[in-house]
Amino acid sequence: MAHVYILYSHILEQYYVGSTDDILEERLRRHLTNHKGFTSKVKDWILAYSEQYKDIHEAWQREIQIKNWKSKKMIQKLIFPK
Repeated sequence: MAHVYILYSHILEQYYVGSTDDILEERLRRHLTNHKGFTSKVKDWILAYSEQYKDIHEAWQREIQIKNWKSKKMIQKLIFPK
């Protein structure tokens, strides 16, 4: 099983979009540890949204689609549908 996920940082007021074939909680834990990368800037990331896929290839395609939106408003519409 694979996932596309969106993290949110209140400090940065930004979203982070990623995909994994790992357990979501484990992936979030790794984002919150010391590492080199975008999510290492702050330690307040929370899981705001996720979608489940049968394999990592499908999840990766969806991740790219969401990232190509380049729109905070579109991500918020996905997370908070009316």
